[in-house]
Amino acid sequence: MSRPIIGKLQSSPVVKRHPQNPILTREHVPYQPALVFNAGVTKYQNQYVMVFRNDYGDPVKQSLAPSHTTNIGIAFSKDGIHWDVKPEPIFHLKDEEFMRAYDPRLTVIDGRVYMCFAVDTRHGLRGGIAVTDDFEHFEVLSLTVPDNRNMVLFPEKINGKYVRLERPFPVYSRGGIDRFDMWMSDSPDLKYWGNSHLVLGVEDVPYANDKIGPGAPPIKTKYGWLTTIHAVDLDPTRGKNGWEDTWKKRYTAGICLLDLDNPHQVVGLYKDPLIAPEAEYELEGFRTNVIFPGGMILEDDGEVKIYYGASDTVECVATAHVDDLVKLCLEHSTLK
Repeated sequence: MSRPIIGKLQSSPVVKRHPQNPILTREHVPYQPALVFNAGVTKYQNQYVMVFRNDYGDPVKQSLAPSHTTNIGIAFSKDGIHWDVKPEPIFHLKDEEFMRAYDPRLTVIDGRVYMCFAVDTRHGLRGGIAVTDDFEHFEVLSLTVPDNRNMVLFPEKINGKYVRLERPFPVYSRGGIDRFDMWMSDSPDLKYWGNSHLVLGVEDVPYANDKIGPGAPPIKTKYGWLTTIHAVDLDPTRGKNGWEDTWKKRYTAGICLLDLDNPHQVVGLYKDPLIAPEAEYELEGFRTNVIFPGGMILEDDGEVKIYYGASDTVECVATAHVDDLVKLCLEHSTLK
């Protein structure tokens, strides 16, 4: 399958990167990971909470340790910018079947914190959902069959059901290559999932030619569920980038609106990336040209904080007003 090459991309002018970016790096973490990124962020009990991915290795030699050394850390903040990182990782899956858990996403539903996560197992990559009240004790509620990941929960029931966005890996049925799309499923109890619908295909996103999927858990507006996505384009001419011998992909963050009552229906999709790799910390690192949104918080004054991993190396935040984000989806949509 031929892929159209996607040229230069730039961020929307409504988005402002925080001047203190990156807001979390390996230097902030006392147990010395090599990379700190792809965090889930929420507000809970009057403070910000961040759970983040740690990968281990040697930043000087630009080499990673075996994948089982990945784990999940936690930090708290009063302002969403300056973080108090706790001295040890959290969420340990003690089973020979599980190799590592990573890429956490946080959603508060009815006063409890739910964490979606990816987990590499000896029989495939699975998506999980766990619940906690104290970030020390987690109950795993469900795990998908392989292969599925990038799951995020909506912050309330819709039509009496819990709802999640997800990205399965249909390689065989999508031509034997990356051609991954964003789907939605619902559940009566957060354990048993079904009633699945396609939300967006790769072909629906003008700045993607490889794969797309969910970003941060959606936030509710009167116009619809404001939802970030990650979008990937592949260019075989990119060659050597970052730590790896070759890295030909570019990750960007997009924004769309989903219908309040039927969230598998897209109300509007901004035709360009919301955030494209432009800053130095997004262009240089373990993998170059990577933006991956994992947390989105709507403040009382209408400001939206968008937390994202940059270059699979550090964690950053950008801000925009909710009205501007909605306007991008409705007035500059691919659906018009």
